[in-house]
Amino acid sequence: FCVPPGIKCGGVLSAPSGNFSSPNFPGLYPYETECTWLIVVAEGSSVLLSFSHFELEYHDTCAYDYLQVYNGAARDRGNLLGTFCGHSPPPPFSSAWHVMAVVFRSDRHVAKHGFAAAYRKDACGGQLTGLSGEITSPRYPESYPNDAECRWSIGGASGGGPLTLVFADFQMEGGQGCGFDYVALFDGPTVTAPSLGRYCGSTRPPRTISSTPHLLIIFKSDFNIGGRGFKAHFYSAGECQEVFTTIKGNFSSPQYPNFYPNNLKCQWSIQLPPGFRIKVFFLDMELEGRSSLTGGCDYDHLSAFDGGTENGSLLGRWCGRESPAPVTSRSNRLLLVLHTDRNTARRGFSVSYVGVVPMNVSCTRTDFHIQIPVHSLAQLERNRIYLGTPSCAAQVVGKNFKIHTRFDTCGTESQRRNNTSVIISTLYIDFSVGDQEDIHQYEVQCEPKRKEASVTLIAGPDPSRLSQAENLVDAQQWEGEAIDAREIKSQDTSDIVFISICILAGLLMVIAVVGLVLL
Repeated sequence: FCVPPGIKCGGVLSAPSGNFSSPNFPGLYPYETECTWLIVVAEGSSVLLSFSHFELEYHDTCAYDYLQVYNGAARDRGNLLGTFCGHSPPPPFSSAWHVMAVVFRSDRHVAKHGFAAAYRKDACGGQLTGLSGEITSPRYPESYPNDAECRWSIGGASGGGPLTLVFADFQMEGGQGCGFDYVALFDGPTVTAPSLGRYCGSTRPPRTISSTPHLLIIFKSDFNIGGRGFKAHFYSAGECQEVFTTIKGNFSSPQYPNFYPNNLKCQWSIQLPPGFRIKVFFLDMELEGRSSLTGGCDYDHLSAFDGGTENGSLLGRWCGRESPAPVTSRSNRLLLVLHTDRNTARRGFSVSYVGVVPMNVSCTRTDFHIQIPVHSLAQLERNRIYLGTPSCAAQVVGKNFKIHTRFDTCGTESQRRNNTSVIISTLYIDFSVGDQEDIHQYEVQCEPKRKEASVTLIAGPDPSRLSQAENLVDAQQWEGEAIDAREIKSQDTSDIVFISICILAGLLMVIAVVGLVLL
């Protein structure tokens, strides 16, 4: 594709405001033409773009003639705000920074009248359509100007859900009723929508969640007394911000397996009952690669934090085309955070997770002892927890599910591993609902000579990935009653019998030797 001779098409637009249109507008645009307009305004400002006329050849996926709007430089799919064709004009757009690109393309058939667009520089307010973003008061973190009024209308992203707004910093002129300087929030695109609050002073507003895919933010200052202003983040509560409370699940980056958007901060929080730990399996990952200068994940990256907040221990940070080993939390909460910068998007990631059931496993020379707090599996009947076969189901004793069984029952078998004899069985925990089967399996192992037990997760969300499962018994933390003295006594009964037999055999041998001497 090229620009036909004599046709004005594309270019760099650097004035504070301006207009541009398709070639020959309002006449028919030429065939086989591709034009790119790069709009660049003063750094720290944003670009507001609107369309007064729009008529392109229609196709349900805009495969023929189309117009694309990019939130930054063109040709980076992570910056693509939308692709448009037909007769419905694109919505107004506001860039996330001071650069915006528009690309127009026509094929060799069916020409229409094209489009007319206008843009202007705006350091305050605008229409924001991404899955996530950041907004600040004018001149932040310097003092905001007097007599300012800004409106940010957030929403309109395809597939967007309710929006969450979080203030990271807030300092404005105070006053009863917030009648001077204030930030007002509305649960919709206009001021006629229900109010979500009006805030001023130096106390950060609470986290706000809209009930619709639209949120309106109004900032207003009067003629005197200012402040530092505010900084806030917003994100869609769908693809970019989710909370999981089920025992297992899976999720992926926004738009996966297509390229994720740029300029994201997305969070996925996994919150399970007390005592559980969380194991995450990375099924696919392709992010922007490491920095050639530092070798670190300085650009787009995925991080995992123990404890549910970014203040928790960092479990890992990944980028590029890595295949990370599974990670396991040390608590019942885990947070995954995806950061993307302004360019170079990739396919993203897909993960699965499973909750590791809290349990205590011990053994003697002849028996297995398994104990699980009832509150950890409160939704399950005891017959959903069994060792080897359903006939070896758990019993409820006090506040725990308990299985106490001998090695010659419940499907146990003897094996040699690393030249050591061990007893192996499988613990089944059945979370199935209706026709949807969901059975988690743990391998229970005992080394009788040393009376050492271990338990390993062997089947959860994706058995093909669980060959990397680690031993879970040493780090297992669970809340429940300690094994009482009677149970400890019962665990050691077999050992006492074994020792007694050895002593009796020794006495008989001594008597036999003495008898021979006397004869």
